Amino acid sequence: MKPNRRMVAGVILLLIMGGAGALLNYWNGGRVYADSDAKAASVDRSLVTANTDFAVRLLRELRSEQGGENIFISPLSVSIALTMVYNGADSATKEAMATALGLSGMSDDAVNTAYSQLIESIMSADSSVALNIGDSVWIRSGFAPQVKATFTDALSKYFASEVYAKPFDASTVSEVNSWVSKETNGKIRTLLDQIDNDNVMFLINAIYFKGDWVDKFDESLTSPADFTRADGSVVPVEMMTRTGDYAYYGDPGVQVARLPYGRDKIAMYVFLPAEGSSLESFTAGLTGEDLDAYFSKLHKAELVLGLPKLKLEYGKVDLKDALTSLGMGVAFDRDAADFNGIADVVSERLYIAFVDHKAVVEINEKGTEAAAATNVGISLSSAPMTIPFTVDRPYMFVIRDDRSGSILFSGLITDPSVVSSP
Repeated sequence: MKPNRRMVAGVILLLIMGGAGALLNYWNGGRVYADSDAKAASVDRSLVTANTDFAVRLLRELRSEQGGENIFISPLSVSIALTMVYNGADSATKEAMATALGLSGMSDDAVNTAYSQLIESIMSADSSVALNIGDSVWIRSGFAPQVKATFTDALSKYFASEVYAKPFDASTVSEVNSWVSKETNGKIRTLLDQIDNDNVMFLINAIYFKGDWVDKFDESLTSPADFTRADGSVVPVEMMTRTGDYAYYGDPGVQVARLPYGRDKIAMYVFLPAEGSSLESFTAGLTGEDLDAYFSKLHKAELVLGLPKLKLEYGKVDLKDALTSLGMGVAFDRDAADFNGIADVVSERLYIAFVDHKAVVEINEKGTEAAAATNVGISLSSAPMTIPFTVDRPYMFVIRDDRSGSILFSGLITDPSVVSSP
C-alpha cells in the first residue's frame, strides 16, 4: 500500500513528538486494528445473520410481554450464554435451541469457532472504546465430578470461560455477584439473589461498553423538551442537540440515523417511526433482513439531531417465556430436556430453570455507557423417591367406596398364612 500524505505527516509528527517509541506504538496499534478488523470480517456470516434475527425476535417477544414499557437488553449476552449451554444439549433439546438461536444448519465447531472470532474481534475493536465480554461457569461442588470435561473444555477454549466449583451457599451468591460487578465495571452489582436446592450450575455472560461519540454534543445546547408517548401524553426530557453530517436513511415509514463511537467502527443506530405511525407497528413485522436492508441504505446527510438523554436500568427479567415462544420450551421442561452433553446423570435430568437478564444504559452528551449480564441457571430434577413398603408384619386394610366415602370392608391381619379365622 502506497502511503498518502496524511500518513507520512502523521509519522513525522510522531517522530518529532515521541520518537521511535511513539512510532512503534503507532504501527503496532494499526496492526492490532488490522488484525481485529480482519477477524471481524472473517466471522461466519451465518452466525451474524442468526444473531441479528435473534435480536429482533427476542425484542419483539419482550415487547409483546411488556407492552409499552421501556426495554433494553443485550441480545449478544443472551445468545452467548445460551450457546454455552447449547454445547451440552442433545436430541430434541438441541434442535429446539438451534431453532430459537438461528443456529440450524451450523455444526457445533462452526458455531463455537465463529463465536471465538467474534468475541476476540469485539474485544479489540477500538482502544478508545471500553468494551469487555466475560464468561464463566459456576458448578455446585458436589455435582462437579459428574460434569463432562469435554463440555467445560469447549467453553474454556472457545468462550474463554472461567470455571468454578463452589459450595452454592451464601458465599457463592456473593462471589457470583462480585464477578458480574467486576466484569461490568460496577454497573451491575446484583444478578443472583439466591441459590435453590436443585440449582447445580450457572452459565453467565457479562458485557460492558463505554464509548464517546465521534461527534460529541455540546452540553450548553441541551435543553428541556417535550417527549410524546404512545398514548399521546407528554413528558419532559433533556434533549441533546447537534447539527452535523451523519449516515442517514428516511422513507415514509421511518428515519434512521447512525451515531458512531471512537474510531467509527461501533455505532448506535436510531430508528424513528414517522409521525402518525407507531413503534408498535414498526417493530411488529420487523426482521433481521429488514435491519440489514436499512443499514445498507444509509447515506451521508446533514442532520439537525435531537436525542434525549437517557439513564435506564432494565431487569432483572427472566427470559423463559420469551425464549419458550421462540421455540426452545423443551429446554425448560424438567421431564423432557436433554443436556446429556453437560454431565453424566442417570436417574435425574438436567434442565434450564431460568434465564435471568439485567441491563443498564446511560446516554449523554459525551457518549454511551452500557452493561448487561445473563445468567442461565441449570437445575437437576430429582428422580421420584422409591419408598420401601414391605407388608411383613400385622396390618390393617379397608375396601372403600371412594364416591361416597363409605368403607365396605375392613380387616386387621395378624397372620396372612391363616386361611380360616377364627
